[in-house]
Amino acid sequence: MKRNYLYNMIEWIFTILVLYLLYKLIFDFILPVSKASAQMRNKINEMNNRQQDNTNQQQPDREAQARPPKEDYIDFEEIK
Repeated sequence: MKRNYLYNMIEWIFTILVLYLLYKLIFDFILPVSKASAQMRNKINEMNNRQQDNTNQQQPDREAQARPPKEDYIDFEEIK
């Protein structure tokens, strides 16, 4: 009878220890890592959006500079 009681007590202690370790694993490791990865993902998305906005704003300027007006062309004659 005492042996059965001791076995049950050890089983309860082991179960409580496993539950505690699972709790620590989830709340001290998994959740902080997932929150940090979500924050990094959001920051990367914001940076990409800003970069796309900047390139979209700069593209019309480049097109205007790429095509000079017709008055800027110089006629030349071929020298033989």
